[in-house]
Amino acid sequence: MAFKSLLSVAGTDHSDRDVRTAASLCAEVGAHLSVLIMSPPPLVMSPPLLGDGIPEWPRQRAHAIAALEKRYRQIERFSQDTASWEKTSKGIHKLLRATWRCYDVDIANCDQASIGDAVRQRAICTDLTIVGPALLNDVNIGPLVINGSLFDTGKPVLVVPEGAEATLSPRRVLVGWDSRVEASRSVREALDLLSGAEEVRVALVDPEATCTGNGAEPGADIAAYLTRHGARVSVDRLASRGKPVATVLAQHAIDTSADVIVMGAYGSRRLRERLFGGVTRWIVGKPPLPLFLAR
Repeated sequence: MAFKSLLSVAGTDHSDRDVRTAASLCAEVGAHLSVLIMSPPPLVMSPPLLGDGIPEWPRQRAHAIAALEKRYRQIERFSQDTASWEKTSKGIHKLLRATWRCYDVDIANCDQASIGDAVRQRAICTDLTIVGPALLNDVNIGPLVINGSLFDTGKPVLVVPEGAEATLSPRRVLVGWDSRVEASRSVREALDLLSGAEEVRVALVDPEATCTGNGAEPGADIAAYLTRHGARVSVDRLASRGKPVATVLAQHAIDTSADVIVMGAYGSRRLRERLFGGVTRWIVGKPPLPLFLAR
């Protein structure tokens, strides 16, 4: 499937890096860009606890409450200041006019519980959501955007870590394959990337030949499927030797000079934030590569 509509989500305190990345990807493939600007989740103050007899406790508590109240007033003033929203929106418009002309910009001033739903409403009518470095580093908004865009819509996400060179026309692609539905969906959503690449390597870690699952020749079925779609495919069966699958795949991507990794996103509703943290930890500290995820 060709990507004709991309979504970029940005916090009001984020830099322009994520939007620039999404705009350059849109320019690369001639897609429309939708930008959603999110306000920071409001702070919620917990009710005061009983003192524990420590002399410093009342003073420390007073300082903590004062700091929270100050931040709350800043957020409250910001959320009520239409001019601030217009200024932020105009800045994005100016940036996009200089980078890419086919775009729209919207704002969402909602509480933390509503962020995922606000993102879902927009992601469900786009082909791909771009998660850039600023969003990856935002522990308050980032996991909620992943929930709304990836898990709640079935649409794919392209994770672009700090320092990675994102492209929707990669030369070499590594596919993490395990014959599960999520992996199959990631391949289906990434067909446009895969069919146009010079080389696609399907990697299986510790595959077992069975009549179900991976089949008698692990990787052969998915390789045949991709070949019918015009992809140039080879199959790599890798031994983990006790290492985590993600580590093995990441190293193999480095060894084969892959431009992007395509794989399925796993995890139940309560594991989603752990997935986000796991993805973030996985791509930090390694040669940065974009990660194409589908659920």
